Amino acid sequence: MLDSFRREMIGCLPRLRRFALALTGDSEGADDLVQETCIRALSRVEQFRKGTRLDSWLFRIAQNEWIDRQRSLKARGQHIEIEDAPVISDAQSLSRMESGLALAEVSKSIAALPKELQMVLMLVCVDGRSYKEASDMLSIPTGTVMSRLARARQLLHKALYTGTGDTPPTNAGGQDAFSQ
Repeated sequence: MLDSFRREMIGCLPRLRRFALALTGDSEGADDLVQETCIRALSRVEQFRKGTRLDSWLFRIAQNEWIDRQRSLKARGQHIEIEDAPVISDAQSLSRMESGLALAEVSKSIAALPKELQMVLMLVCVDGRSYKEASDMLSIPTGTVMSRLARARQLLHKALYTGTGDTPPTNAGGQDAFSQ
């Protein structure tokens, strides 16, 4: 039983890492989250119900671990070493810095969303899950997935483009990409 569980868990690792990367925003944090998820899953293998989806169970463990980390970070605050602070030396570095700042702003806006909206956004928009798959993984109706995704997109649009003067991204049809 344990060997087949481990083999199946190994098969879930690429998708689990993508999910963790979407949650954390950096590969080091994603690797740590995947590792902690695997440790918890293996230490609680008796809690896994045979006949249910292992990937859903692992995603739930990762989600709970990430939420716990976010609470801990809020309590402690974020620390950065002076040596790790970015240095701008040329136009390419400036461009990378601006892209990083934009990504940080998006990550910050996503982190400000309610947790239930974040999970749907990560599963559907980042991991590429269908509404039905996200519904099954989160144990909520498909309609709830759709409404939470719509609400997450609206809140992101408002956070990122209200009062900035920037133009929101558009899809191939020229429509606002957030209002799809």
